[in-house]
Amino acid sequence: MQQFRFAEDAMPRFMKMLNNICRSQAIYRHSRILADDLQSSHYAFVLAICREPGCSQEDLARDLCVNKSTVARNVNSLEEKGYVTRTPLPQDRRQFSVFPTEKALCVLPELKAASSEWMRLLSEGISPSELDTFNAVLKRMQEKARQIIEQQEVGK
Repeated sequence: MQQFRFAEDAMPRFMKMLNNICRSQAIYRHSRILADDLQSSHYAFVLAICREPGCSQEDLARDLCVNKSTVARNVNSLEEKGYVTRTPLPQDRRQFSVFPTEKALCVLPELKAASSEWMRLLSEGISPSELDTFNAVLKRMQEKARQIIEQQEVGK
């Protein structure tokens, strides 16, 4: 019973803290990226597309935990700005493979460096064992969140 009460009380604060960390990271990265035509919402897409060239928009939605319309909107914007190209999949012409352009590959080192620097700054003063424990707990929570959403999608 005490554990449930703890979770009930702590989770809203925990989620707010995670959300604030994510927003702070977006502000930090944006101040470090020279490409002024990229929005902070594009960073995760550029990183994912460069990590897996040719991924489908459906793969992006699943990997980034966003809905398909969010993917379509961001990929359209990135395509208009010259960061990605899309190619229809042969088995389903309504689906697209997304590829990074040279422009995306040029900004990739900046994105990675800003992300690494952010993590270095954020984890200062935290021991490696504390980070390992925190990462393990977050990974379990992430897996559980994905399972919940997958079950929800199956139930539709």
